[in-house]
Amino acid sequence: MRAGSRALLDCYDFLVLYLGLILLGTMCLAWTPAALILHLLLPRHRGQALGRYVIMAAFRFYLFILGLSHRCSFDLEALDALRDHSSLIIAPNHPCLLDAVMIISRLPNVACVLKSELMNNVFLGAGARLARYIRNEPVRDMVRLAGRDFDGGSHLLLFPEGTRTTASPVNPFKSSIGLIALHAQVPVQTVLIETDSLYLGKGWSLFRKPPMPMHYRVRLGRRFDPPQQTRRFMVELEYYFAHELVHGSAFYATGSLSVSTDQASGSASQSL
Repeated sequence: MRAGSRALLDCYDFLVLYLGLILLGTMCLAWTPAALILHLLLPRHRGQALGRYVIMAAFRFYLFILGLSHRCSFDLEALDALRDHSSLIIAPNHPCLLDAVMIISRLPNVACVLKSELMNNVFLGAGARLARYIRNEPVRDMVRLAGRDFDGGSHLLLFPEGTRTTASPVNPFKSSIGLIALHAQVPVQTVLIETDSLYLGKGWSLFRKPPMPMHYRVRLGRRFDPPQQTRRFMVELEYYFAHELVHGSAFYATGSLSVSTDQASGSASQSL
């Protein structure tokens, strides 16, 4: 009976994860032709506002459906305090692919810095262009476009690590966040993402089922004033994240790290 129950629960978990991904992909594809047309027809500011709102709503619905399964939980309410604040760089750590989904799902006016290849992706490209998301290269254009976007009072989502975390507690930071903050003279709001799962982290196969249930929590960290010197700012920012993620959260330190260590050991065993 116990083995049978475990097998049924595993099947349920697979359905939750992959029907959820199919739902998200279907929403993105359904929005693509409309986004392409609206990008041509709407004035820039109206297209941008609509594009960002639709992405927020789609991501929020996706996470809501996952939450209904009781196999994934998302504590994201801390982000709601940022909705009425203008001209912020939102700087989270980056444990998995769901990070941007979680943050964008709570904020209606946020631009996101994307890798250039994602701007041409069949699922994401048209919606990202309508929402006036920003390519991460060339760097000079990224800094310029981000500064122009702040003129409308928007937020900018930018991961200081540049890619998903592979080294505990964070990867070495990229200087782009410091360059943008210095050029635009906007504050940097740190966001701490905590999880007890390695799901969709760097190197995680999309078709590999993680241990479930999975839990995610987002909390607001320190808000840094606009920097006057990039290098010093980056050193301070990286030190803050490293210290806070290791020592500042009992959930992360006692829950996420211990579970992640077990999962990593299991992954290494499977590789061998």
